Amino acid sequence: MSHPQSYEILIVPEFTDDKAPGAGKGATGASVRGAAAKGSDGRGPGTAIRSAVVTATGETGETGYPRYAGEGMVADIDPRTRAVEGLLVDGAELAYGLSARVAERDTDA
Repeated sequence: MSHPQSYEILIVPEFTDDKAPGAGKGATGASVRGAAAKGSDGRGPGTAIRSAVVTATGETGETGYPRYAGEGMVADIDPRTRAVEGLLVDGAELAYGLSARVAERDTDA
């Protein structure tokens, strides 16, 4: 099975996902971007607080999924579901109240 070579990871406050279209259904891409941009109330401040483009390292992480790294993040990502199964941000685990999501990348640029 061929795995994508890169992903964009968005770090968002968990409350931004509660009312997002498709929340709890493996939301990725535009729906996550929309939720992060609008916030749970649809008006504001729930923007992504950090993002990074990570590329495949060729290694398998401790979770058994392919490992991706870049811009201070190291992630194990399930390529089938695009779930972030393990994540370090600047060498530390993700803080409580934050959530990591995989966003679609524009490959036309």
